Amino acid sequence: MLIIKTVSDLHNHLSTEGAKGLKIGFVPTMGALHPGHLSLIARALKENDLVVCSIFVNPAQFNDIKDLQQYPRMPESDLQLLKNAGCQVVFLPEVSEIYKTGESLLTIDLGTLETTMEGYYRPGHFKGVATVVNKLFLMVQPDASYFGEKDYQQLAVIRRMAQIMVHKTAIIGCATLRESDGLAMSSRNLLLSMEQRAAAPLIYKIISDAGELLKQNDFSKVKRWVIDTINYNPHFKVQYFEIVDPETLLSLADHERQKECRGCIAVLTSGPRLIDNTAYLF
Repeated sequence: MLIIKTVSDLHNHLSTEGAKGLKIGFVPTMGALHPGHLSLIARALKENDLVVCSIFVNPAQFNDIKDLQQYPRMPESDLQLLKNAGCQVVFLPEVSEIYKTGESLLTIDLGTLETTMEGYYRPGHFKGVATVVNKLFLMVQPDASYFGEKDYQQLAVIRRMAQIMVHKTAIIGCATLRESDGLAMSSRNLLLSMEQRAAAPLIYKIISDAGELLKQNDFSKVKRWVIDTINYNPHFKVQYFEIVDPETLLSLADHERQKECRGCIAVLTSGPRLIDNTAYLF
């Protein structure tokens, strides 16, 4: 496995005779890798000739400096996991390699994708995401790029950015990998206390149970039930729960019920903020 730290070295390697003509799969990450990330690597390896994984904690997408400082970093174990998984190239740049002093963020119209749900509560977050992923796409020039559906709104934003910027890479959304108790795998789970971790599976259970309730009840009634049930647990406070169009991510009312909707939730704890989502089929 080759570890590359500069854009010039990355370009040089990917433009060598050995890499020319190979189908490149790309998995961008912020490190603190878990089996969910490794499942993306496994799929990329199955569908491509060469897989590049980036590890970069992107400062531009953090609204809270404390959140940035507390984000788990474990490069040595990450690299060992990637090596064991069969990843061929790891791009591990410093911030100065990605951003130049005084550089502004990407200015594109993401529409309501950056103003609802996560965009509403984390203003500027998706501008930071779009900026860094655009940069990484230009650096790697992948044929296919892989993202987990756990960050469902982020996936929609990246698809929109790739369309606007005319990137040729295919954006592949992959199903959320979960712990045996249902909790969506996330790097932030490492920051949960023992009590919070024990209670956290409740979130997915409740939004999943809501799918059956939605078949016989109004959206507003089910949304209230989800919020009240999760808030009853002393460790949690629901920041939002929305039933949305899976493409536009606009909130749906009962009269707008369609064949497929998406339930998206964010829950506050005294530690990390937890997000999850699930599909509702009618």
